Amino acid sequence: MKRFKSQSILASIILTSLVTFSCSDDDSNKPGAMSTTTVYASNNANGNITSYDVTDASNITTKTLLTSSTMADGIYYDSSSDAVIQASRSGLGLEGFSNISSLMSGASVTADISGTNDMSSPRELAVNGNMYVVADNADADGNDTTPDGKLFIYTKSGNTFTLRNTITTNFKLWGITFDGNDLYAIVDTTNELAVYNNFLSNTTDATLSASKQIKIEGIVRTHGLTYDAGSDVMILTDIADAANKEDDGGFHIIENFTSKFASTANNGTLALSNQVRVAGSSTRLGNPVDVAYDADTKMVFIAEAGNAGGRILAFNNIGSGGNLAPAVNNDLASASSVFITKN
Repeated sequence: MKRFKSQSILASIILTSLVTFSCSDDDSNKPGAMSTTTVYASNNANGNITSYDVTDASNITTKTLLTSSTMADGIYYDSSSDAVIQASRSGLGLEGFSNISSLMSGASVTADISGTNDMSSPRELAVNGNMYVVADNADADGNDTTPDGKLFIYTKSGNTFTLRNTITTNFKLWGITFDGNDLYAIVDTTNELAVYNNFLSNTTDATLSASKQIKIEGIVRTHGLTYDAGSDVMILTDIADAANKEDDGGFHIIENFTSKFASTANNGTLALSNQVRVAGSSTRLGNPVDVAYDADTKMVFIAEAGNAGGRILAFNNIGSGGNLAPAVNNDLASASSVFITKN
């Protein structure tokens, strides 16, 4: 899905090739208005949240907030309440922290947006309006020989998450992301991508088959994904051999994704010739588990869980793919999820 994190100073490791981030919205076009680009990240080493102000690439600032979780995964920023929400893998529920912009780095925070702790192994988080969906990677039926998982669907009202219903899938889950009302989901342990059309219309507990499922040529085992509707770009990560945590990973960029996905038959294969792959020893990609994309600058952010114990990486000049060195290379133990937002 989306996103970013760390504990060390980032500016000193930015290469000169890093481009300046920019964004535009109604407010930023007004005289004197300033726009900002922020990347948020979670991790499975200590459960803390780190934000990076990357508006000025030559002067990136970081802030780490200390949470009570010890492991966390999917992360999201809600601008309406200035809140970061993450899926706590130690607490087994969603936790949100409001008014984070006013907090100083190193502050200990207590969740003021919460709900019931229903999950077993939460991973990615996808948001559509006030609906929060979490992919749970745990075995759903108690039989390890059958691949399955669960999607937990929560409604957010005020400061409370309420579990509306769960959907059991016939494959193991990891990354999820919305395109309108359609939910794309990673088929874990494979190179496959699935979609559930009009996903939120399923309002009761049920076992549900995907509307469509395809293979992505060139990927060994995909984990993270993000989709940008404005540019119609889908990006998928490849962790390849999970035992090799250092250098066999990569990510794929699929432009004009909607038409390419539609023209690929159910259970068919999207050809590598219709994608751009970034991979190789220079990338430092071993187990890239999540991804975020800045369509304005064409910058890809990666939560790399394996290489040297974990990193946050960012890549520019991605158009031709290949064995690219990261423009940003920041240590982050057990990096798990990244999310980018512009205000």
